[in-house]
Amino acid sequence: MESGEGEVKDIGLITLLGRGLTGLGRTVLDQLYPPGCAACAAPLTGSDVLCPACFGDLRQISAPFCPVLGIPFETDLGSETRSAEALADPPPFARARAAVRYGTVAGTLVSRFKYGDRPELARFCAGLMARAGREFWDAGPLIVPVPLHASRLRLRRYNQSMLLARELGRLTGLGVDPHLVIRHKRTRQQVGLSGDGRLRNVQGAFSVHNLFMERLQGRPVVLVDDVYTTGATVKAVTRVLRRAGAGEVNVLTFARVVIGEELPI
Repeated sequence: MESGEGEVKDIGLITLLGRGLTGLGRTVLDQLYPPGCAACAAPLTGSDVLCPACFGDLRQISAPFCPVLGIPFETDLGSETRSAEALADPPPFARARAAVRYGTVAGTLVSRFKYGDRPELARFCAGLMARAGREFWDAGPLIVPVPLHASRLRLRRYNQSMLLARELGRLTGLGVDPHLVIRHKRTRQQVGLSGDGRLRNVQGAFSVHNLFMERLQGRPVVLVDDVYTTGATVKAVTRVLRRAGAGEVNVLTFARVVIGEELPI
């Protein structure tokens, strides 16, 4: 009879062999079916997610922008100049930042990531998000994804916001708490709803889990989602976080809709 140590070694060899075969299989598949651009499907020669043309069309957000909502400005109006949206309806969170403007390429990426069973796109999106949210990290915040309702999670198999949050945690070394906020009300999808309709749709949909509330007391939070459209969802989650004792809440998304430039999704 073999010793337990021998069994462990055998299992280790089998695991290494399996990994080698998996890597070989991927190499063969890449040769037979070269990886394609996630936006336009053009063949790629490396590990890039987008071809150069599509990456060039991905409009990354940089200063100048609204210090509260992160809405890009066409001209520099001063670092403290707020957008009309921030002045008319001050949000419950401190700041919102997004990596890119929502447009054709960003919309295709989000759609394939969210509905097209492409969870591997989280790493690419989170890499851009980590840079967009760099002003948040020094405070050592807790990273919290916007949750999905259990029924939608079963249907979709994964929560895209959770995958983004985990990648951000890996990149920043910060803690991620995917179970802090729960979505106990099954709401209809926000797509196609007006701004007021979106607010009503998510009203009362979220709560903070009682068992985990002590983790939150006074701690800053970065709330993560894929797209900022009207902000209805992140505003609703921010309010429950603040009521539960969170410190400053900031919002970080991969894309944001710039009203008047793109149709809201």
